[in-house]
Amino acid sequence: MTTSLLHQRLISCRQHSVTLAEPLSEADLQIQAEDFASPGKWHLAHTSWFFEEFILRPRGLQSSVAESFRFLFNSYYDTIGQRQPQGRRGLISRPSLAEILDYRAEVDHALASLMQTALDQDTLELLELGIQHEQQHQELFVTDMVYNLSQNPLLPAYLPPATSRTQPACDQHFLSFDGGLVTIGHDQAGFCFDNECPAHKHYLAPFKLANRLVSNADWLAFMEAGAYQQPLLWLSDGWKQRQQAGWEMPLYWQRDQHAGYAAYGMHGLQPVDPAAPVRHISYFEADAYARWAGKRLPTEAEWEHAARSSSADTAHAHARFADLARPKQATMHDLFGQAWQWTASPYIAYPGFQTRSGAVGEYNGKFMNGQYVLRGSSIATPAGHARASYRNFFAPHQRWQFTGLRLAEQG
Repeated sequence: MTTSLLHQRLISCRQHSVTLAEPLSEADLQIQAEDFASPGKWHLAHTSWFFEEFILRPRGLQSSVAESFRFLFNSYYDTIGQRQPQGRRGLISRPSLAEILDYRAEVDHALASLMQTALDQDTLELLELGIQHEQQHQELFVTDMVYNLSQNPLLPAYLPPATSRTQPACDQHFLSFDGGLVTIGHDQAGFCFDNECPAHKHYLAPFKLANRLVSNADWLAFMEAGAYQQPLLWLSDGWKQRQQAGWEMPLYWQRDQHAGYAAYGMHGLQPVDPAAPVRHISYFEADAYARWAGKRLPTEAEWEHAARSSSADTAHAHARFADLARPKQATMHDLFGQAWQWTASPYIAYPGFQTRSGAVGEYNGKFMNGQYVLRGSSIATPAGHARASYRNFFAPHQRWQFTGLRLAEQG
């Protein structure tokens, strides 16, 4: 990729973050409803801090507010120094939104100046990482804002109400894959995160994977069968979590005895669309559903092999939050662009995995404990950010991300 094309992508990415914030007030961007959901204003500043910390500062460039912002907007990089605790990010009422936007502009100006110079390979790779990192935070921005706004009793919408509903879900059937010795991990040209490497051989027994995601209608059947009250369907920790949290349905769902089920989302409170993929479920719920259905969750290697080898619907939404079209000839639907899909695989290192040297090496490897891998992408994932080898990961109880599932069974 040429430097000019990289610069264009950088400008586009940086502008998209600001665009995501435009429908929101400064008060909206300030709130933090839970420790795990950062304020929108913090995301706008942190992504600028990332470019400043890892690209500008080592090259003798920095903003006029670099030192104070270094404490406020560091996320989890212990080698860099102290930082505002994650659960107290909502207390950063100052700097104001205007000051943060000025900070973004100052960082952008410095990046533009840097792009006019001869750049070595390390700098080019860090700039690409910065773009990909900001895209991750664009998804988190949407995810966090939906959660933060959902805690307002008025249930205000982030975006105007949706005008269309999902096309009817196709019948579910299972596609067979031979398995064998396959390559897993990123083995092509182009960017990847370090946790996608190295590519390695992995043996798969023959398996089958559902042609579509589990739908809201499927999930309603699970609920109406009393599955949330059946401990034999649940992992021990999942049953404890279900009891303690009082789970009876996916996050954001509510029941009206007259109107049925509704769910809160980007477009406010809307009737549950039976054909849409179920979203905002935990690993524990996904695992319980699979057991109730007499199936299982796929491993991440099965998912990746299927995504690479099938004639799949791999197009990604290019319009903001647009639904994917479903090609009539596709054998697998919605691998990307609808819901992150829980797998049965714990998030651990691939054989031969090595972290990058320096503080940027804290990016992924330090979280390889107590979490499960998700594959695909969601309606909140920026266009062009998904690929078959991408490894997302969350703790098994978390539900605020756009998470769903696809069933698997032995071949």
